Amino acid sequence: MITKGAEPFLLLGGDVGVLLIHGFTGVPAELYLLGKSLQDAGFTVLAPRLTGHGGNAKMLEATTSEAWMDAVRDGYAMLKCVTNRIYVVGHSMGGILALILAAEAEVSGVVTLGAPITVAKERGISLLPPREIAKGMFIPKKQRNFVGAPEVVNRKQEMPLLSVHEMLDVIETAKKLMKKVTAPAFIIHSRQDHTADPESAGYILDNIKSPKKRLKFLNNFGHLIPLEEGKEAIFKEIADFIKKEEAAW
Repeated sequence: MITKGAEPFLLLGGDVGVLLIHGFTGVPAELYLLGKSLQDAGFTVLAPRLTGHGGNAKMLEATTSEAWMDAVRDGYAMLKCVTNRIYVVGHSMGGILALILAAEAEVSGVVTLGAPITVAKERGISLLPPREIAKGMFIPKKQRNFVGAPEVVNRKQEMPLLSVHEMLDVIETAKKLMKKVTAPAFIIHSRQDHTADPESAGYILDNIKSPKKRLKFLNNFGHLIPLEEGKEAIFKEIADFIKKEEAAW
């Protein structure tokens, strides 16, 4: 069963679409404030729910990285039906999925927020048990307390360790496809990100083949950029990036 508030959302605006992709163990609501800001800027916004996300840990454990990517592809297809051009914006693992979509499909631009090519050592990734014994292993996630965010964002969660292996598979797939990414790109990362190693941003910048690409490092942010204090300025920069690309048409 899906937790109340964890559903996909669609915000109707103009004929330029923005596909928002949430991160590993996340829900679309984590990007709602960003989505509303982009709608106010004149864009139509769709945030799909990645398969298996938004319910309990066992439901997530039963899904695969390919199923997550299929949810992204479905969202892209739906948004393409109602808009003329599509930009894709992803947070955390959603940023990695956004790069895979940009390698596969026609997008007008791609934005990543704290996308992990390398998981920060602080997350204890070196202690991850092998895939063959990880099934049925769950660890609690730290309780969140974001003021003003949708209630579902602050729900208690467990993380299935088998799904961490699937998340790492997503990263490996993106690394193989990065040379196919040619759309304009805006890479955003915090220097204080203790989940996605900040070196990840440089890797993306160096390996995508976009003729137009920009990296912005943030200070005084953590990993959850779309929910943290000061996020509104970042939202405006994302909207300005899209507007600038649209002005070229």
